Amino acid sequence: MTEFTPWASLIGGILIGFASVLLMAFQGRILGATGILAGVISPSSSSDWAWRAALLAGMVSAPLVYLGASGDWPEIVTPVSNPMLILGGLIVGVGVTFGSGCTSGHGVCGLARLSPRSIVATLTFMLTTGITVYVIRHVIGV
Repeated sequence: MTEFTPWASLIGGILIGFASVLLMAFQGRILGATGILAGVISPSSSSDWAWRAALLAGMVSAPLVYLGASGDWPEIVTPVSNPMLILGGLIVGVGVTFGSGCTSGHGVCGLARLSPRSIVATLTFMLTTGITVYVIRHVIGV
């Protein structure tokens, strides 16, 4: 069963939007997490690598911030097994490659810029997600 968390989701969305605006304002770059990760793995320059690495470090260190604020580690519960998570991650990686971007780049930044390519990509992400969840939960029964 998936929990409905409107307040946590709203706060997370606001933080992602704010981070996107800050990155555009100070670096002139779009916050596409996959592109940022690719730039860390294969940087075009050392200054380009530094901001990308700092952003990724901030993303990865979020549980430490949560621990400091609450005194507890964040609870991470997944309704599927670890092999299914790995398979899902690989499938997302293939989709990101063929879609030339991820949900943060297309869905947050691209939609904000009214990019036709991002609108199509985001609609494709959402439709595919809905179909996948339906098939996994109601057809396969996982």
